[in-house]
Amino acid sequence: MLEKQVLKKLLANAFDVPVMVTYWDETSENYGEGLPTIHIKLNKKLNMKDLTKTPTLVLAEAYMNKDIEIDGSIQELITSAYRKHDSFLTNQDGFKGMLAKFVHSHGEKESKEDIHSHYDIGNDFYEKWLDSTMTYSCAYWTREDMTLEEAQIAKVHHILDKLNSKPGQSLLDIGCGWGTLIITAAQEYGLKSTGVTLSEEQYAFVVNRIKELHLEDLVTIKLVDYRELGDLEFDFVTSVGMFEHVGKENLGLYFKKVYQYLKPRGRALIHGITGQHEGAGVDPFIAKYIFPGGYIPNVAENMKHIMDAHLQLDDLEPLRRHYQRTLEEWYKNYMPVFDETVAAYGEPFARMWDLYLQGCAASFESGNIDVIQFLMTKGPSGTNLPMSRSYIYKNEK
Repeated sequence: MLEKQVLKKLLANAFDVPVMVTYWDETSENYGEGLPTIHIKLNKKLNMKDLTKTPTLVLAEAYMNKDIEIDGSIQELITSAYRKHDSFLTNQDGFKGMLAKFVHSHGEKESKEDIHSHYDIGNDFYEKWLDSTMTYSCAYWTREDMTLEEAQIAKVHHILDKLNSKPGQSLLDIGCGWGTLIITAAQEYGLKSTGVTLSEEQYAFVVNRIKELHLEDLVTIKLVDYRELGDLEFDFVTSVGMFEHVGKENLGLYFKKVYQYLKPRGRALIHGITGQHEGAGVDPFIAKYIFPGGYIPNVAENMKHIMDAHLQLDDLEPLRRHYQRTLEEWYKNYMPVFDETVAAYGEPFARMWDLYLQGCAASFESGNIDVIQFLMTKGPSGTNLPMSRSYIYKNEK
């Protein structure tokens, strides 16, 4: 009975939409005003001690193992919990004592292991639900009716247009993914592009693409830690969805390396997930199952590191709604291949990704996290840039 009383108290203030909860003893309770559109079924008792310490991890694992089932939109449910100022998601006191367990060292060995655990699941898994560009980061919608592929290509152009580059200049992409940015930079902007990754799957994929497109003279891919590029310098540095992976203790070094790899008056476009509020920076579920070693810095943290690295800010652009839409599109693509994922990787894995995609969409929808592009110069801000920001958007018209 004690477990049920604790859960009733927890759930009574958890959501701002009406929810029905059926407990393991088959009794049901309605929470909130109105007719419930979401039904949560608890098939077994949860560990109350663990739940008070790391609620998102305990609830996520219960969902993965079907100890919890949800009829209705998980995105709507989690967004609702984020909107409640006193819910278990917004009151993070229970997380504080556990963060050290999930924020671990980020030496080169650890970084390689972290990247391998996520990106080397296999290209075939990501091919099932990403678009044909194999871009696994926030897309950019210039029109509501764009496809996911069009929006991903638009994101790459948006980044490259911000740099205001000229053919023949050089670009380094830190954490280059499946290579769309470096290949586009070479083909359409005439840039000599270098990408670095720690993912063997991504490296092999990009090597093949370079050969297929006969871009060996313009595009290079390196399977190496971004900290080990020696004295190389470039006109531009880009990095998309990378600083979230370097770890809290390495953020300062990351931005100093960006500075180091830039030529004098060079420019960098850094695109990544961040927060516009003080928060934990680490979610135990995400850290354990999705991005080991990950850390989401807030804007103030990033700006402090940018200034400490002697970079100057040219432009800052939040793209929160674009990442919400991106995740919603990925989820639409993922659900038709859910059964294939179960067959290949098991049901807990498949349910984990279902929860992750919807949960992240909810986190962006609620403003719990954001994604921001930082445009920076190694030197006085705005050097070699037009006086107006209109140059960024000329190709979008």
